[in-house]
Amino acid sequence: MDDTILELKQISKGFGSTDVLRGIDLTVRAGEFITLLGPSGCGKTTTLRIIAGLEAPDTGRVYLNGTDVTDYEPNLRDVNTVFQSYALFPHMDVAGNIGYGLKLKKVPKAEIRRAVTDALALVRLPGYEKRYPSELSGGQRQRVAIARAIVNRPKVLLLDEPLGALDLQLRRQMQIELKRLQKKLGITFIYITHDQEEAINMSDRIAVMKDGRFEQIGTPSEVYDTPKTSYVASFVGSANVLSGTAAGMRDGNVLIRCREGIIMADAKGRSFAPLTPLTFAVRSENITLASPDAEFGIPARILEKSFAGGMLRISMIPGTAPLAAADTKETHSHASGRDSDSDPAGTDLAAEDVSRPVNEIIASRHGIDSAAEPGELVMACFDPRDAVLVDLPDEEGREV
Repeated sequence: MDDTILELKQISKGFGSTDVLRGIDLTVRAGEFITLLGPSGCGKTTTLRIIAGLEAPDTGRVYLNGTDVTDYEPNLRDVNTVFQSYALFPHMDVAGNIGYGLKLKKVPKAEIRRAVTDALALVRLPGYEKRYPSELSGGQRQRVAIARAIVNRPKVLLLDEPLGALDLQLRRQMQIELKRLQKKLGITFIYITHDQEEAINMSDRIAVMKDGRFEQIGTPSEVYDTPKTSYVASFVGSANVLSGTAAGMRDGNVLIRCREGIIMADAKGRSFAPLTPLTFAVRSENITLASPDAEFGIPARILEKSFAGGMLRISMIPGTAPLAAADTKETHSHASGRDSDSDPAGTDLAAEDVSRPVNEIIASRHGIDSAAEPGELVMACFDPRDAVLVDLPDEEGREV
């Protein structure tokens, strides 16, 4: 049985001379929590507005529950939206805000009261009916906005960075609450964020966007562990992305000559001719340090060691050349920022790390310190299964 609730087919949208969406396709299952993840300007919000009917696509069609709703007005679509700004009416109390849509539909007052009470119970704000938005905290206002969106049980709930204005602790609490609520209601959630931690922790699937296209759509594990492109590898979890040339095949692995060393990567059933240019990604938590005479790995000098909240981060410069004394340093910080606790593996999921120098290799692990010292020559090693080939052409010769 087909459980598709929403389908986007070849959606394109431009504003002036800028192409915001470039022929995207997306299929969403009923009851699914799917996140559109990407940096500002990648097309996330435009996609959401087209689903809601607030923007019309230049080309393509939108299907909701099998019906073509591309030309439907927003109020005729069984879709509600939660915005980052909450968009609550300041002159109405909580009950008035939540029940406003039902009032417009001329639902009987007694039924509206019951629905408002039930919605407040779902977002854990019972008894707040008579309070006004100015009397609520940021987290409470966000809960009221969500209650208003779910009070009439839409088939699809669109959430446009709804937690972006909250502080870190409250945002994490609301992540748990939203996931709990979504599972309890069984409503399809389409969530927008640029925060990789939110996407990984909350989603059934993640659609990573870049320049108006989907780079990869998959489960959090698929996107994190087996990225298809160097962009996805760098944006979701800040993997080390390195390049080299094929130097042979061995036991299903491809040997890659990289910098001053040779590494092995799982070829996933493919074969590569000698000197074929290849790019691979390896997560920092999968890199171990070995002696410089190890058979496979990348020789590198320790540049820096830093400690934050339980994770040791070791930065290395590939190559055997000695480092200048001013280049080496060791820092220890007991801060509890994202470097330490953004994901279970302890890797930094902050988007800003995408811009780190491409000639730097990062290794990370739990613990306070490592025997390796700044300036020391080591071999950065990893299991071939942890070296993921990216930017490979598909069957039709296109890069994916």
